[in-house]
Amino acid sequence: MKPAKVALTAGAALAGAGVVCACAGAAALWSATRSKASRSLRGKVVLITGSSRGLGLALAREFSRRGARLLLTARDEQELERARASILETRSFQDPAEVLVVPADLRKPEEAEYLIARSTEHFGAIDVLVNNAGVITVGPVENQSVEDFHNVMDSNFFTGVHATLAALPGMLARRSGTIVNIASIGGKIAVPHLLPYTASKFAAVGFSEGLHAELRSKGVHVLTVCPGLMRTGSHLSALFSGDAPREYRWFSLSANLPGISISASAAARKIVRAVVSRETEIAITPQAIAAARLAHLAPEVVARTMSAVNRLLPSPVETRQGPQRGADVRGLETMPVTRLGARAARRYNQTS
Repeated sequence: MKPAKVALTAGAALAGAGVVCACAGAAALWSATRSKASRSLRGKVVLITGSSRGLGLALAREFSRRGARLLLTARDEQELERARASILETRSFQDPAEVLVVPADLRKPEEAEYLIARSTEHFGAIDVLVNNAGVITVGPVENQSVEDFHNVMDSNFFTGVHATLAALPGMLARRSGTIVNIASIGGKIAVPHLLPYTASKFAAVGFSEGLHAELRSKGVHVLTVCPGLMRTGSHLSALFSGDAPREYRWFSLSANLPGISISASAAARKIVRAVVSRETEIAITPQAIAAARLAHLAPEVVARTMSAVNRLLPSPVETRQGPQRGADVRGLETMPVTRLGARAARRYNQTS
């Protein structure tokens, strides 16, 4: 073989070996990084509000998969016990006491204080607080009451404020800890027929960003999460006003279509990775990321788009009724969405 061909062949072999080594190195680095990320949460105490169902339950499963100890809290004790049982079934804990259930109504500050005290008594210090509790109300503003706004603000905003203020002294004393605030893309863009929800999430985003500004230098990590549409089964528990069956139809369709929405488990993985890497803010789903950026760059375009969307939604009704649960008004639901939504609802404890 001619020297030039020998050299070329040898060079190609070395290049191929280099590629193989590089790929092997990258795989080893990825594996080591993932292992380190898992170790960083092993044994940590994670308190998740609104963790009896939906995204809260998906987050609890993901944190438990990485070895964290859990405190689950929500208002419904039976839902909490079902959530705890599902976590214990899917992961083997050395001690079932590593998953603690404490029913609490965090709209009341004294119950938030009790929750933190109970957690500290059982586990010791809280390493991660996830403010996830909340409700969704859907309907035109003409069919929303003052009570609807107060209820949603109490559930979506003040639950997070109360839990944070109760947990914060311990974190500041240790100069460590993470606070995760689950907001929404609805906290960046005002979505029509979701006005109480949107107002509460705008408040949650402002609260979270302000916390980050004040606490970063004091050792406390704050993460703001702005998800887009997720398949959590929450459309069955959402509250609908106005023409409730038709409001439910568009909402359930949006919340469950693949390509538009993301599975709750995928969202949970993204959130937990952001906790480990100590990110400041994340949006979930490409649509949410694009919408959040567009809201800052072209607010007039976003406003006109949302106004156009509003024209496609059901009209207000003259007879005002109290909000109705999605599970009670689902007669007009689109069939493919029925199957997808039902699967998510069963998986994330939205049905009994």
